[in-house]
Amino acid sequence: MIWGIFKRDMCHATRNVIAVIVSMGLVVVPALYAWFNIAASWDPYGNTKALKVAVANNDKGYKSDLIPVRVNVGETIISTLHANDQLDWQFVKSDKAIDGVKSGEYYAAIVIPKGFSADMMTLFSPDIKHAQLKYYLNEKINPIAPHITDQGATTVVNTIDKTFAKTIAQVGLDLASSILHYSQSPQMAEYMRNLNGNLTTTADTLSGASQQVTSYSQLLGSANDIVDSTGKLLASATKAGKQAQNALKQGKSGATSLTSAGANVTSSVNTALDQVSGAFDQVAAKVNKAFDAIGKGSDTAASQLATLSEQISSGESLYDTYITSLNHMRESVEQLPDSDSAKQALLEAIDREITLLEAAKGDSQKLAQQLKDASTQVTQDTAAAERSRKEILNRITSAKQSISNVRDDYATNVKPKIDALASTVSTLISQTDSMITQLSGTADGLDDVTGDVGTNVTSIRSTLGAIAKKLDSSAATVKELITKLETGGNAGDGNSDGGDGDNDADSGESDELRALATANASTLSTLISAPVALHRVSVYPIANYGSAMAPFYTILSIWVGAIILCAMLKVTISDREKAHVLGLGDTLPRIAGPSGPGNASRWGLRLDHEYFGRYAIFALLALLQGTLVCLGDMYFLGVQANHALQFLAVGWLAALVFSNIVYTLTVSFGDIGKAVAVVLLVMQVAGSGGTFPIETLPKFFQMLYPFLPFPHAIDAMHAAMAGSYGNEYLLDMVYLALFLIPSLLLGLVLRKPVIRLNNWVSRNLESTKVM
Repeated sequence: MIWGIFKRDMCHATRNVIAVIVSMGLVVVPALYAWFNIAASWDPYGNTKALKVAVANNDKGYKSDLIPVRVNVGETIISTLHANDQLDWQFVKSDKAIDGVKSGEYYAAIVIPKGFSADMMTLFSPDIKHAQLKYYLNEKINPIAPHITDQGATTVVNTIDKTFAKTIAQVGLDLASSILHYSQSPQMAEYMRNLNGNLTTTADTLSGASQQVTSYSQLLGSANDIVDSTGKLLASATKAGKQAQNALKQGKSGATSLTSAGANVTSSVNTALDQVSGAFDQVAAKVNKAFDAIGKGSDTAASQLATLSEQISSGESLYDTYITSLNHMRESVEQLPDSDSAKQALLEAIDREITLLEAAKGDSQKLAQQLKDASTQVTQDTAAAERSRKEILNRITSAKQSISNVRDDYATNVKPKIDALASTVSTLISQTDSMITQLSGTADGLDDVTGDVGTNVTSIRSTLGAIAKKLDSSAATVKELITKLETGGNAGDGNSDGGDGDNDADSGESDELRALATANASTLSTLISAPVALHRVSVYPIANYGSAMAPFYTILSIWVGAIILCAMLKVTISDREKAHVLGLGDTLPRIAGPSGPGNASRWGLRLDHEYFGRYAIFALLALLQGTLVCLGDMYFLGVQANHALQFLAVGWLAALVFSNIVYTLTVSFGDIGKAVAVVLLVMQVAGSGGTFPIETLPKFFQMLYPFLPFPHAIDAMHAAMAGSYGNEYLLDMVYLALFLIPSLLLGLVLRKPVIRLNNWVSRNLESTKVM
């Protein structure tokens, strides 16, 4: 039955020339549809040179002391774009460029502002500005053109970035090269020798200063001991001695520098000695008073003399302390450099002072003994007591003379030497700013002290110790700098053979720097401006944009061909054709009832026979459509097809599936089915992923994507063109073939209940005489 229907359909289709022409047209028209679209989109991005984009340069350029070359990025952009054929660049004034975009003469315009170069150079200033290009775009002319011109604008921006980086890098490399060449000149070598000599002298001076500061610190320690000893002596002698000690402590509070501190110490010592001398006058008065009381009470006089003897004796040990302190001072002075002119004179003065103190000590001892002897004599012999009185008074006079000698010698010999030494140290301290600052702080501390000379001297010694350490550290730093300069000079001369590992490393670094500075600056600057190159590796490469779009337009044309077939060919079989197939003449018996599908089933022509019998010619013409469009793609247009047979197989399967779907919709629902086929076509154009990736489409289309035949057919054709990953091609072919199941189910089973409804709709539409 199926074969019989197909034979009669073929006879009718080839009965006359018009039928043959129409049949050929049904085969060719879908192919033309595909070929025109593929050819039109063969290389659209390769023809962007016809798109007019205006460029206006208002840049005034920039030049500064930092970059000793005139920079005009705008001129560089214009020069670069003259050699660029990506777009049709039009170089005009800014007013014309903007007006041309508005009128549609130009698709876009790029305007370079006046301060563009100056804004870019703010990279080297605290107030950085972002350089901006003005980009005008007419978006109403064409939906795709803005994206193409955007790409051109991006090219301009990339060109600016690379040019800017290249210019800065080239200037820097040229400057480094000049510095390297100058560093190897004889003038630079002479400068380095002078610098090393000056640094060596500086290091020696710092070391000597550190030694002198240390010696002076030790000397101040000895002076502090003397001050303490003097205070104790005055305190043990009389109440005047305590006052002298307070005066000695208070004398330090007014000192604001090391020199003034030494002067105040000297003044305090003189005051103390004067008061000691006065104390002996008081002792003499008390002696006279004691002897005058002999007549009144010998025991009282003896007790007073014994008390005076003990007081004088208790002070003898302090003379030893005073002498020991002078010896310590003498040791500190001996540590001073021999070249110091004040050293020997101060040593002689200290020795003389020690001799005088020893003499004063002897007089004090004799005075104490005489007072003791007198305390026993006053009770025994009045005449002997009077002799003792004269001897004691003479001894007191002698002791006062000894103290006067100590004071005079201190003022004449020791004080000038200490002042000279203080002046020398003051001169040394003034050579260093940090030393002056530290000693000034010490003087300020001394001003705040009200009575503790020893504490101030300790503070001064601590400060001097810190200064000495800083001087030593500075000297070590200068020596290290000298070593590095000498090492660097040897490495620069290439004479580091036999050196240690550090010298070898420095030589290697110098060689690398020399190689970098002597290389081609233009080449290196180009590398710095674009350090990364994009190496594109195509996986399953497609030859051109036309080949990439061929699967979409090919599959689309096959679906369009199926719709055309259903529009031009009848999907139902008339009763006359059924009678001829059954051999019943020209008409079916009246018992068959109204004309329609399945009305000849009692004579053996079932509904499925009618379905497949009429579909056979649809399938044949659809296969011819698929074959022609695929062969034309490959051999007429030159579309890439690495696997030609697989490419053809996709076209054949798509033709069968699409024609069956459209045929089934039409045979089941008539003209309504044709409208549904057109709706499916529109949905698949948007949701097939043939143009834009399915991931970029709205969520609805992403959900609909797996349930449409287009995506699977397009993916299978892509695999046939460029290669398949695993079973990708076979799976897509299976998915595409599965769409035959619901189509056949609708055409053979589900359409039976709606046949009468469809016939009723058709009769009503025909009754309108319009539809």
